[in-house]
Amino acid sequence: MIPAVPPVRVTGLNTAPVRVDGDWVVYWMVAQRRTRYNFALQHAIGLAQRLNKPLVVLEALRVGYPWASARIHRFIVDGMVDNAQRFAAHPVSYFPYLEPTEGAGKGLVGALVARAAAVVTDEFPCFFLPRMVAAAAARAPVQFQQVDSNGVLPLRATDRFYTTAHSFRRHLHKTLRPHLDQFPVSDPLDHTAGLPAASLPKTLIERWPPVAAADLEPGAHARREALIGRLPIDQDVAAVAYRGGTQAAEALLHTFIDGQIGRYLDARNQPEQVVASGLSPYLHFGHISGHEMVAEVFRRESWDQSKLAVKATGSRAGWWGMSPAAESFLDQIITWRELGYCFTFHRADDYDRYESLPPWALETLRVHAQDPRPELYTREELDAGRTRDMLWNAAQMQLRGEGRIHNYLRMLWGKKILQWSSTPQEALATLIELNNRYAVDGRNPNSY
Repeated sequence: MIPAVPPVRVTGLNTAPVRVDGDWVVYWMVAQRRTRYNFALQHAIGLAQRLNKPLVVLEALRVGYPWASARIHRFIVDGMVDNAQRFAAHPVSYFPYLEPTEGAGKGLVGALVARAAAVVTDEFPCFFLPRMVAAAAARAPVQFQQVDSNGVLPLRATDRFYTTAHSFRRHLHKTLRPHLDQFPVSDPLDHTAGLPAASLPKTLIERWPPVAAADLEPGAHARREALIGRLPIDQDVAAVAYRGGTQAAEALLHTFIDGQIGRYLDARNQPEQVVASGLSPYLHFGHISGHEMVAEVFRRESWDQSKLAVKATGSRAGWWGMSPAAESFLDQIITWRELGYCFTFHRADDYDRYESLPPWALETLRVHAQDPRPELYTREELDAGRTRDMLWNAAQMQLRGEGRIHNYLRMLWGKKILQWSSTPQEALATLIELNNRYAVDGRNPNSY
């Protein structure tokens, strides 16, 4: 039997029971789009084992979500290629679905759930996903659970949001230790031997045809480009040159851990140097897990918990008992990244609104609302990178073309938009629009 997932990571979304006469267990993969280090997949496999039911994994992609584009679609479909290969080698029914027109996928989740014994999905604390999942769970006639595989610290191991990294870091130092012994299984599919096979109804497959196997062959790039090119999404935001998926993510991770990390502390804030991991887009789409990244740092450092400092100081350095470069990276992947997830989780109703800013920030912006702004640019001018600041223009052009900006340069990018906007509210709206439209890792807790 596969190990159980820590209970703090599993949340029931309805009161319906498990249906022992159901045909299968469904894992609706909406955020953690991978087969490795995935608590939700681990939990779904455990349910299938206990019930002796087949496991059906649905990975679907709509066309009607905000900022839907060829860029986002191609990155996600790259991940489907990897997932199709991995699931094909195990007794799990993988159902990759690309909605051809808006609304065409309506009813697919309900059709699978109607015959399910139980349903498992991912918890993701922002964008449209919480509303979508809650609506599906409310209609489900069977047990419907979401699983938190977002970060090393479970979302429910916090009782509030934190407005500074220092305060959140102090909380981490006090609460993180037990969760360092509760990582997900590295490859849950290794535990699927003996699961019965699912036989999906012909009517379901004809009504919602999955992506053809030929389109998910690793070398079928042209077929996928043509498939995505026919979809009613923003084709002007073109796919980026780098590929999505777990294989690409893990290759980047190993390049970083075995090489670049040694320079990370000293050079990560130099935009002209390539020392950052480049893994943010893969984290956003769930093609790699923060747990796996942390586990690789542990491996490199030959680390164990006995090296942890006893006192919770909230300091950026010294708590882990690792090399300064490794500690600096862990501070980014755990403190700074999970600070954003904690914030959107506890501010679910307004994380993307101006009013969610802390009182000191709102007061500062109010005091300076009437400051002279000799240069104002329209959103169209900013989008096109037509300002008098050549560095800012270069950052915007990188965002438009590559779907990313170096993290240190992105701070300048954001602050200048505030300076060039009539009001801070207008600046926020512009920031959200440009980031979410072009950034591969946009629409994420850390974006907000």
